[in-house]
Amino acid sequence: MLVTLVRTHYNRDISKGGALLRSRSPGVVPGSAHHHKEVLAMKKKIITVSREFGSGGRTIGKTVAQRLSIPYYDKELVKQVALESGFDPKFIEEQGEFAPSKNRFAYAFLGRGVPGAMGGMSASDFLWTIQYRVIRDLADKGPCVIVGRCADYILKDRDDCLHTFIHASMEFRADRIVRLYGESEQSPEKRLTDKDTRRRVNYKHYTEREWGTAQNYHITLDSGLIGIEKCVDIILDLVRDENDG
Repeated sequence: MLVTLVRTHYNRDISKGGALLRSRSPGVVPGSAHHHKEVLAMKKKIITVSREFGSGGRTIGKTVAQRLSIPYYDKELVKQVALESGFDPKFIEEQGEFAPSKNRFAYAFLGRGVPGAMGGMSASDFLWTIQYRVIRDLADKGPCVIVGRCADYILKDRDDCLHTFIHASMEFRADRIVRLYGESEQSPEKRLTDKDTRRRVNYKHYTEREWGTAQNYHITLDSGLIGIEKCVDIILDLVRDENDG
């Protein structure tokens, strides 16, 4: 029985026994010369992973990178931005992806920098310019997976990117963050809502697009319905199918 799991921009239905879930390169050993040629031949060399908090997007992105033996940029991206900006990595982790508050006017009241320092920009705007450049530079270096930080927008003009968005139900994500991070004073539902709202405000401010809207991505995947490992398989098969096409 055909079970439709996700519909992509390629207008395909994906079934449990469908072509997209089969390995496209049997016998290819990760890290081998054959594997290296396969990665270089991929039309979609850069994979961006945007995600709802708790959906497993980081795990999916890291696993895809490991399976392809290509660089994975998440914490490493933060370190690179820290080196170039002089900001503390903790500040970058928070401000590089999340708005100061959930209010849509969150950026309207930020102070500007002094003349000659950060070009007179606010710390958030200065961080955005550095992060923008670092992401562009990393993509220019070759195949990789980049998690979050508006990478789908920053690289929107490149034909060699596959932009993905990972989401899941509130119940699935709440259960997952409690298992991974433990309990806190806030309910898991409130933690999820707070993180995603601030991420949405940040994305809207710097891209003028709506975060999570399907049209901004090549594919959106419900990790709660499909499963994290199946999400990995689907992304890998999409990348490899593009190469065959």
